[in-house]
Amino acid sequence: MTIHHIRNATFIIEANDNFILIDPMLSKKGELPAFSYFKHKFQKNPIVNLPKNTDDLLSKVTHCLITHSQKWGIEALTHLDHLDNKGKEFLIKNNIPVSTLKNDSSYFKKHKIDINAQLEYHKKQSYLGGTIVAIPAKHGHGFWHKLMANGAGYILSLPNEPSIYISGDTVLTPEVKKALNDYKPDITVVASGNASMDMGGDILMSMDEIIDFIKLSPNKVIANHLEALNHCPLTKVQLKEELEKHNLLSKVFIPDDGESITITN
Repeated sequence: MTIHHIRNATFIIEANDNFILIDPMLSKKGELPAFSYFKHKFQKNPIVNLPKNTDDLLSKVTHCLITHSQKWGIEALTHLDHLDNKGKEFLIKNNIPVSTLKNDSSYFKKHKIDINAQLEYHKKQSYLGGTIVAIPAKHGHGFWHKLMANGAGYILSLPNEPSIYISGDTVLTPEVKKALNDYKPDITVVASGNASMDMGGDILMSMDEIIDFIKLSPNKVIANHLEALNHCPLTKVQLKEELEKHNLLSKVFIPDDGESITITN
């Protein structure tokens, strides 16, 4: 399996003959609004451009998985860092089959996106000759989770490939811990930007939670959701320094935008 990291939470899983696009945010630098105006440095998002090899990678995409994007169908509450208008345009133009949570499917259909799988929490479903399971994701502590988008992580088990758990935008919950323990994925992906809005606490894992997630992960870990959005203050250098303190750096990949990582069983 090869993971082609594009930017933020957008990446492509190359497995067998399939290229599975995850959470496409395809806007150019500064085309989206800032997600924080006071707590973090004001910058329009994304704060970096797409890597130069993006078009080549996108030309190979055969399928798409979306972890979360909307709440109550209200456009103002959509999560543009996981599906923006450029991402929608790409999916529609290329007729890419999309898998997402069942309760989001009507929203996607309204936007004329081809839904080929409607996923339900904890229900194992067939996917590309293997299986996929949706794991609940909690996008923040306290009241913030109630305002954030419906979310899930996904565990993919594909023929002759390492299993992978894309945890999605979540804090560390008993559900996440149970998924790590029960499924023992060969690869885990953790959103590590330590995001927060102008009010309230963390809406992604804190540093302590990131460290605990990595310790609980049985094998290799990929840290993403870094250095692309203005409300995600954690840098790759800071994360590396913390991983070194806990003797975990050798277990974790922190890819640069445009970098590809191959992991075998």
